[in-house]
Amino acid sequence: MSYALYHRRLRPAIAAVVLFGLIVTVLAAGGCSRQTSATPTPTKTAKPPQTPTSSPAFTATPVPQPTASPTLVPTNTPPPPTPTAEEKATGQDNPGETPTPTETPSPQPTKYYFDPSTTTDICPLTGLKVEDPSALERPPLAIKVSNAPPIVRPQAGLDKADVIFEHYVEGELTRLTAIFLSQDAEKVGSVRSGRLLDLEISPMFRAIFAFSGASGGVKQTFRDSDIFDQIVSPDFGHAIGSQGSAPFYRIPQQGKAIEHTLFTNTPVLWQYAAEKLGYSGRQEIKGWVFSEAPPPGGQPVTRISIPYAVGSVVSEYTYDAGRGVYLRSINGEPHREELSGEQLRFKNVIVIYAHHIETDILEDVWGGGHYSIQIQVWDQGPLRIFRDGQMFDGKWVRPDRWDLVRFEDGNGPPLPLKPGNTFIQMVPLVDFEIDID
Repeated sequence: MSYALYHRRLRPAIAAVVLFGLIVTVLAAGGCSRQTSATPTPTKTAKPPQTPTSSPAFTATPVPQPTASPTLVPTNTPPPPTPTAEEKATGQDNPGETPTPTETPSPQPTKYYFDPSTTTDICPLTGLKVEDPSALERPPLAIKVSNAPPIVRPQAGLDKADVIFEHYVEGELTRLTAIFLSQDAEKVGSVRSGRLLDLEISPMFRAIFAFSGASGGVKQTFRDSDIFDQIVSPDFGHAIGSQGSAPFYRIPQQGKAIEHTLFTNTPVLWQYAAEKLGYSGRQEIKGWVFSEAPPPGGQPVTRISIPYAVGSVVSEYTYDAGRGVYLRSINGEPHREELSGEQLRFKNVIVIYAHHIETDILEDVWGGGHYSIQIQVWDQGPLRIFRDGQMFDGKWVRPDRWDLVRFEDGNGPPLPLKPGNTFIQMVPLVDFEIDID
């Protein structure tokens, strides 16, 4: 069963559960209270900050809405008497009576972040103002980029991406999905095959999805999905041609297998998607908030290590306080961008913990064969956000398939990101630990 069909069949049951939960919650709202859990102290080996429900099924917690009190409008009531000069001087309508004290409104929490979705010239993925607002009048691009074997590095174009995801694929290797919106990149790649996680990333960003290659089962899942009309791929007949005229082109290189030689560029890809798919225009992307100053409650952490596969894939970050960025390395070596030679750096690093479920889709046959992994980034789960040399524990929330995953502090308020680019590390919820200092 495809994921889209799964959710269509599940929605009637979800609606019934939500309706029942809403009725119960409203009846009990008067006596409910929330207890805030203490912020954990970071240790060298960091475990997920909280344990969500083990069920991957979609759940939703209804929020009771207050019932407005009716306004009583008196009828046939004479107007109040005009105050005398003495009453005006004392500020009282009836000088002989004690004035009724005015109720002091409850103080509102300080809003230390801003929401870029309320503006037209700030990128909703970076919180930064764009020089040309027309750059936002297009859908994001989600481009699948290789990350293994080491010969594919350095990759091209990653320094122009607003957001990058790294995630497990079969065989304890990782792959990247780079999200572009506010900047163009003349060369991106090498472009590689898609995975099941891209069925979640593309809708949450409402993005055009570009990839090349997929196993038979994954390819059929893409074909049956609700994002099929947003896909540009040679697998579905989209062209490989010369650089600048086709969405994909090859740059052969001695010592590299042919699957590592395919590239794309964002201007051509946007134009191709508009002309061939009819997919263009500004998309409604909201859910992330930003703040130059970090929120309260952070814990100092300046080094992060994500050991996907010790000895082959270990993603690392070191905080550079002078520039306010996290410098990225792989296996102890700086992770550089191909064209500039600069080490990749990010304002935010986010670790998202989610269920990783092995499916029955066979991806390859080497080493006895490996099966595709479904990373269940729906409903909610724990996360850690690193910014400004600090770590913030919280939870990610994605109640609907087309919702951008949101970041909260665990009690409801959003966790703001630092304005700038973000690297998101997808890791298993069970039996996975990151190292921090």
